[in-house]
Amino acid sequence: MSTGMSQEPQLILVDGSSYLFRAFHALPPLITSRGQHTGAVKGVISMIRNLVRTYPESRIAIVFDAKGETFRNEMFAAYKATRPPMPNELRTQIEPIHAIIAAMGLPLLVIEGVEADDVIGTLATQASAAGITTLISTGDKDLAQLVNDDITLLNTMTNELLDTPGVEKKFGLPPERIVEYLALTGDKVDNIPGIPGVGPKTAVKWLQEHGDLQTLVDNAAMVPGKIGEKLRDNLESLWLSYRLATIKRDVILDVEINDLVHRQEDVDSLHALFTQLEFRSWIKETESKGATPPAPAATAADTPGAGVAQGVDTPEEQLPEGTQVEVVLDEAALAACIEQLRTARTFAICVETDGGQYMEASIVGIGVSVRAGTASYIPLAHDSLDFPAQLDRQYVISQLRPLLEDAKSHKVTHDSKLLAHVLQNYDVKLAGCRFDTQSASYVLNSVAIDHELVNAAQYYLHLPSQRLDEVLGKGRNRLSYSQLDLETARQYAGRRPDLVLRLHDFFIAELNRTGELAGLYRHYEFPLTAVLQRMEREGIQVDAEALGRQSQSIGQRLQEVEREAFRLAGEEFNLGSPKQLQAIFYDKLQLPVLKKTPTGQPSTAEPVLQELALDFELPRLIMDHRALSKLKSTYTDKLPLDINPRTGRIHSSFQQAVAATGRLSSIDPNLQNIPIRTAEGRKVRQAFVAAPGYKLLAADYSQVELRIMAHLSQDAGLLQAFSSAEDVHRATASEVFSTPLAEVTAEQRRRAKAINFGLIYGMSAFGLARQLGIDRTGAQHYVDLYFQKYPGVLKYMEQTQAQADELGYVETIFGRRLYLPDIHAGNGMLRKAAQRTAINAPMQGSAADIIKQAMIDIDHWLRAGSGIDARMVLQVHDELVFEVREEDVAILTDGVRFRMTTAAALDVPLVVDVGVGNNWDEAH
Repeated sequence: MSTGMSQEPQLILVDGSSYLFRAFHALPPLITSRGQHTGAVKGVISMIRNLVRTYPESRIAIVFDAKGETFRNEMFAAYKATRPPMPNELRTQIEPIHAIIAAMGLPLLVIEGVEADDVIGTLATQASAAGITTLISTGDKDLAQLVNDDITLLNTMTNELLDTPGVEKKFGLPPERIVEYLALTGDKVDNIPGIPGVGPKTAVKWLQEHGDLQTLVDNAAMVPGKIGEKLRDNLESLWLSYRLATIKRDVILDVEINDLVHRQEDVDSLHALFTQLEFRSWIKETESKGATPPAPAATAADTPGAGVAQGVDTPEEQLPEGTQVEVVLDEAALAACIEQLRTARTFAICVETDGGQYMEASIVGIGVSVRAGTASYIPLAHDSLDFPAQLDRQYVISQLRPLLEDAKSHKVTHDSKLLAHVLQNYDVKLAGCRFDTQSASYVLNSVAIDHELVNAAQYYLHLPSQRLDEVLGKGRNRLSYSQLDLETARQYAGRRPDLVLRLHDFFIAELNRTGELAGLYRHYEFPLTAVLQRMEREGIQVDAEALGRQSQSIGQRLQEVEREAFRLAGEEFNLGSPKQLQAIFYDKLQLPVLKKTPTGQPSTAEPVLQELALDFELPRLIMDHRALSKLKSTYTDKLPLDINPRTGRIHSSFQQAVAATGRLSSIDPNLQNIPIRTAEGRKVRQAFVAAPGYKLLAADYSQVELRIMAHLSQDAGLLQAFSSAEDVHRATASEVFSTPLAEVTAEQRRRAKAINFGLIYGMSAFGLARQLGIDRTGAQHYVDLYFQKYPGVLKYMEQTQAQADELGYVETIFGRRLYLPDIHAGNGMLRKAAQRTAINAPMQGSAADIIKQAMIDIDHWLRAGSGIDARMVLQVHDELVFEVREEDVAILTDGVRFRMTTAAALDVPLVVDVGVGNNWDEAH
């Protein structure tokens, strides 16, 4: 450990998030005359300025955590869940810090999906590989794992410098053992489990005695005492802790080391920022550098952006901090607000709820905006406000009802489907909703963001704002929306309709500029939101008793599988424990090791089990056990709990703005992944039933993606096979295996089907070999024969990949753009995955567009006086499910088939299979 460097580092990476929290908690609070907190701003910027002075020849970059969850939350849902929400007085200081850093001309990095540590780890590793000496300025002990001959840590507050000997002296372990140390001790702040009761001394002792974590685990049986028992009891979670504590060093970044250069300092911007924050000594410093003081600011009533710092990267008129939010608390103010809405050309509306499922959600507050920079917030059910301090909810809704149900008024919102559901809970039928910013964001670029309002505003308009989970917090400390104090709710909810209005204006111009995307939005995505809302509202009836009986049956079957597995293993063990499976498979039974985990252990992952199951009975039983367990926990146990007690039906949510290709996805519960290839899976579908006097009708496109491939590729062989109504798999088998059509065997057809579907999903010869159970040479031979017989398909694939490589996206028949962020990735695995996606995305996306058009057409037909007692209740990719009165089955069948087969004009016919039954399985 030392306190100085022998030479100036070439690169300095600042852990801005570490700076932020340390400055906030360690330094006394500062508040401006207008009540703005600035202590953390002063502390963070002071430390950065000190670094710039101390290391004038070094390049300095500042890295902050992005908003939202990271890959670690996917790995472990409780990661950081015990952290209290960021105090509002700290949250409001983040943006000024970012603005000052930008004005100083220093590189600022905020990367979504990872933490600042991971970005720093990646850049430092790249620098080390290039022989660049790097200093990481942080107070976070976790970063000690990065230290090597080229990378050193500096704690700016204590001036403590840690090189490799310094890490060993401080922790008692070299840098390469720090992750293992953290895995053992855990981290209460980040909620990393570790081993209960193991502190720094025990962790160091164990690692010094055993050399590394794997050896410790291998020798766990020899660790004495109760602490040894805790180690053995928590071995499975230990590797989770290891992964959570490991800093990523391969984050895909838009910048490289050479991009981290300093720009010219913007003294005018700094002067404006320091003036707003009342940093008097720094104001004088910028004036001495020639800063021009800004003109006197207009009042907040005159200027939408008043009170907003000047000279930052985002234009003043767009900053959400400039939003002037009025709180509506009495009848007179409500009447004035409604009159404003009534006379406005367009107004934005957002409702804030208690967070319940859409069928039961209660409105806590309503935000509206008629002009960018202004908004009104109407609190309806905040715990901190009693009547008449806030208006009665029913009274407000009754006053708003005529406007909300007026089809002539021009309303815009973000997620119009949810808005319609919540209002319908109060018997308000939303009409006149003319634009949905969520749908527009999704059409413009489906993969850029998750299309939440604040993310869309940040991505398209560079307007930062708070996410709801940042306002409410997470885990046990999470608040309900009604528990928010009025000022916090006003700041959060008041800005949302303002953001919607700004996005509305931006998206209209952007969609019109792109031409085809405007048509896709107007004719497909936006009209579909209302169709989905009606479908979700209808829901589908489920037989809870049948599911209960099936759960019991699966439970008995699981016990049988367990007993048989114990017999084959010669001992009892936990079938769900990878560690115990490893011991049984590889140590005891000596099964072949086909693949290893990142930590070097023999893998028991699903693909490995599938391969082992071809030759060994125990892996097959483990797969059966996993499948049955998932079916029981996900469906037969859980679906009865999802039945709405008021309607007696299940109401899933069909998400438009999730899948990159345009497909819909089903959540809460997911009804699109119920297995249909097994008898047990089909029994789950049997529990989805029609009401008395009704039937379920299922209409399913036949081989739609292969038909789209024929249309797009214009391959003569495929066009002929579909146009002549041949069995395309049999026709392919005849071509590939040079066998007369009438003599094609069932096995040849199976192989041809695997080739047909495999190739449109970008499957390699290796993947085909695994699927067919043949060697790679034989699979490649089949692929070569296929392309000889269908040269148009190969040509199309090559052209599509070339377009993806050149433009970064591919398109569906209808002009939907499917962006491929990894098409030029340096990581070969990511790049190849993007290339496979490029082949399939136009087909899957076109299929999604076709069924959306069919849904819109059918919904319009059913609602336009058809006289048919029927309703759409489910969509599962290429399949639509309807509930129809028995006497209307025939006319519905004809009408649905006609509208599905004419939803698109392809060069091959669209074919729809229709089935009818008392339950979904019978109808499918």
